[in-house]
Amino acid sequence: MAFSVNTNSTALSALFNLNKSTRELETVQTRINTGLRVSSPKDNAAIFSIAQKLRADLKGYSAVKQSLDRSISTADIALAASGAISDLLIEMKGKAVAAADAGLDATSRSALNEDFQALRDQISIIVNNAEFNGTNLLDGGTDAIVAITNPSATQTISIAHQNLTLGGGNISITAAQGISTQALASAALADVSTSLTAVSASLTKLGAGSKSLESQRIFADKIADTIEIGIGNLVDANMAKESANLQALQVKQQLGIQALSIANQAPQSILSIFGR
Repeated sequence: MAFSVNTNSTALSALFNLNKSTRELETVQTRINTGLRVSSPKDNAAIFSIAQKLRADLKGYSAVKQSLDRSISTADIALAASGAISDLLIEMKGKAVAAADAGLDATSRSALNEDFQALRDQISIIVNNAEFNGTNLLDGGTDAIVAITNPSATQTISIAHQNLTLGGGNISITAAQGISTQALASAALADVSTSLTAVSASLTKLGAGSKSLESQRIFADKIADTIEIGIGNLVDANMAKESANLQALQVKQQLGIQALSIANQAPQSILSIFGR
């Protein structure tokens, strides 16, 4: 091998290999620090692009789950209130049946009427309190549940409004109705029976809608988990493998430094030719 003080090919080769080891070490350290094998388009443009799209879908499903959670809570409030109203109507029916008895004395009928009216007024209280996040499915308004079920918000689950106010769409009993006489008790009995049938229908609609929301919520969780696992499979680093690579590259870097040091000393051996 020719000696040259101008060009040290051995040192250049050692420097090239040292730089290569250093770059590889930096890559491994980045993977360990971030936990990602693909953390930028420079690592793998195609995989990074796919992962970004999946991340957007995952974020979309997060919004879907929030929408479903709000809708489930609203439906649960409406269901609880409707069930309570149904229970009140059953009690009111008992009072009306008793008051419709022709042989009942005035004092007993008056007491039954007071109980009936107290139960009647509770319906309005329950309806007014059956609200969640500004939505009331049972009052005299038109609120309805519309929950999104996919990240593009093109598919929804809806639950229609159910008017359970006194004298409203599904409740035949009025806010002034009583059972102070036999005739009024008979009329109230008919209205209570009609109201019970309508409330039962409302409960069926609300229950079916709530079940659909809960099923979709479970499905959204599964989809989101699958997407998250898919992203991990694409971009996550194998930490055990990277740890082993880190140790190997650290050794290579140290050896490279020593090799470069030896190669840099080689040109000095030419001095021996001149008796130095």
